[in-house]
Amino acid sequence: MMLNYDAPLYRPPSEARSLIFQVTLGCSFNECSFCDMYRSKEYSERSWDDVKAEIDMMAGYMPETKRVFLADGDALNLDSEYMIKIVKYIREKFPSIERISCYAMPMNILKKTSKELEKMNKAGLDMFYLGIESGSDTVLKKVTKGAVAKTIIKSVNKAKDAGYVMSCMVILGLGGKKYSEEHIAGTARVISACSPQYVGALTLYLENGIKQEFIAKYEGEFVRINDDESLDELHDLLAQIDTKDEIVFRANHGSNAYMIKGTFPQDKQEMVEKAKWMKQHPEIVRPQGLRGF
Repeated sequence: MMLNYDAPLYRPPSEARSLIFQVTLGCSFNECSFCDMYRSKEYSERSWDDVKAEIDMMAGYMPETKRVFLADGDALNLDSEYMIKIVKYIREKFPSIERISCYAMPMNILKKTSKELEKMNKAGLDMFYLGIESGSDTVLKKVTKGAVAKTIIKSVNKAKDAGYVMSCMVILGLGGKKYSEEHIAGTARVISACSPQYVGALTLYLENGIKQEFIAKYEGEFVRINDDESLDELHDLLAQIDTKDEIVFRANHGSNAYMIKGTFPQDKQEMVEKAKWMKQHPEIVRPQGLRGF
């Protein structure tokens, strides 16, 4: 017996083995020009009866479930008390649960009070996946992110203070050639200022459905960077991140031309040196045909 998901369904790579419950459908913002994940859906929130019925059903089939991911792109947009009700019920029905997580937009974290965030965390919501994308306000505005560097930093720190583990994504190439330097410098500043526990670097990959919209919003300024320049961005990002806190860094997503992983601050120099080494060995690049989101 399987859940009857409302497609398309997305989850972070690290949630590959998680049980997924769709508590919301789509995304309430849905304007980021680099993302077409939920363009085919109207945002809606699922009723308690529907969510409870699915939790009950899966508790019978998969009672040993250890990880649950709450979809779609905007679960944190739910009323806090409703989220607490869902999370508590999942913990009750799956006694082996180790982690419950969901995507979170900066604006959704900032809309919640610190007390609300703490209550949800105490109820058993452990981790947020948040897209930083860029630390350049120019780039964030051009891609209609709905946030600026300051609000991204504030939201990540607010969630961490409330007890959450933060896993954040950044996108290499998002600023194109013109804003490459500004994009990377700003992104390194944001990461340094909020030190999420996990950072994943992806590479811009535009699906056909949104390509024209993305380029149009750049008003003729967008020129895609090549693999060599993407590696330069990765090198510069690693070199400019400055943190005393531990950050597990991964640039091993399917969209990336080159792969690097390590943990800040202890592996920083090693990762920077690896990026330099890769520059001398272009033959290790991931072939275009094997890349994707």
